[in-house]
Amino acid sequence: MPDSERNQAHSLEATPCAGHARAGRRAFVVALAGVAALCAAHPRAQGKLHRIGFLGNSTAALEANLVGPFREGLRDLGYVEGTNIAIEYRWAEGDYARFPKLVDELLAAGVDVIVTAGTPASQAVQRANSSVPLVMIAVGDPVGTHLAASLAHPGGNATGLTSIAPDLEGKRLELLTQIVPRLASVAVIWNPDNAFHVGAERQAQAAAARLGLDLLSVGVRAASDLDAAFERISAHNAGALSVLADRVYLHNRARIVAFAARRRLPAVYAYRELVDAGGLMSFGPNYAEMHRRAATYVDRIFKGAKAGDLPIEQPTKFHLLINLRAANAIGLAIPQALLVRADELIR
Repeated sequence: MPDSERNQAHSLEATPCAGHARAGRRAFVVALAGVAALCAAHPRAQGKLHRIGFLGNSTAALEANLVGPFREGLRDLGYVEGTNIAIEYRWAEGDYARFPKLVDELLAAGVDVIVTAGTPASQAVQRANSSVPLVMIAVGDPVGTHLAASLAHPGGNATGLTSIAPDLEGKRLELLTQIVPRLASVAVIWNPDNAFHVGAERQAQAAAARLGLDLLSVGVRAASDLDAAFERISAHNAGALSVLADRVYLHNRARIVAFAARRRLPAVYAYRELVDAGGLMSFGPNYAEMHRRAATYVDRIFKGAKAGDLPIEQPTKFHLLINLRAANAIGLAIPQALLVRADELIR
C-alpha cells in the first residue's frame, strides 16, 4: 500500500464515529461517507457529555409515564444516555419541603440544565439558581407567579411549557354539573403552598358563583392534611369533588380516589393518572406530550439558545377522559352528549 493510502487508512481507523476501514482509496471514501451519515444522525456524539438534572415531584415509579416520553423525545433528537447525555434524577416523594436540598444536589452535580414540572418545583429551582437554564413543564401561570416576564419573552434563565388556559377550573365544574343532575354543592381541593393555586382557587370560586354552586374550598398542603380534608368534605355533604393540578395529589392519587369511591362522590381531576387509578373523570392538557416536547427545549439550549429567549408554549388541546367503570360503581349515568364529546373512555 502506498504511504499516502496507508496514512489515510490509519487516520480513518482513529476516527471515533467511523468503525473499521479497509485499505484502498475506494474503501476510504465509502467509509468516510458512513462516518458523515453517522455523525449527522448523532451530531453531538463527539462533543461533551451534557448533564440534565430532572427534579421529580413524586417517585420514579409514579412518574414513569411522564419521564418515559421525555427520554423518548431526547432519543428522537439524537441523544443517547451514557454517550452524549446523562440524566441526574432527584425525587421529592410528594414533599415540597425537600425541593431546596434536591436542587442543591443537582447544582452540585454540575448539571447543564434542570427540567421539572409544576409551579412549586420551578420556583424552588429559581430561588436557588439564576444561571443554570430551567425547562419548566406544565407550570400553571409562569407570569403571574413571577417565573417569567412574559410567555413570548420569558427572560432570565427559565422557559418551557405552561398548562394555563382561560377558565380551566370553570370548565371542570361545568363538567360536573353536566353529569350530576341538580348539583348544588362542590368541594375543591387546592394547595395554598402552590402559588398558581391561589389564582386557580379564585377562578373556581367565580365559576361556582356563575353556575349557582355552593363551593367548599379545602386547602391540602401535604399528605398529612388529607384525612382532615376528607372529614370536612363528608361533613359538608358536598355533591361532587374537583381536585386541582398539584403533584402532592398526583403522588397521593390512591388515597384521593379511594375516598371519592367510598363517598360515591363524582369527581373531576386535572391529571389522567387519577382516572387510571380508578377515578371518574379528568380534563386537562396532555402532560405526557408536554414532557416529550420539553426535550426540544433541552436540545435548543444545548445548541446554544438562551432559555430566557425561548417562548413558553401554551397547550392547544385539552383531553377529556371518562371512566365508565367508576361511573357504574357509584350508580352514575353519563349523558350521551358527554360520551360523544370525550376523547377517551375507560370501559
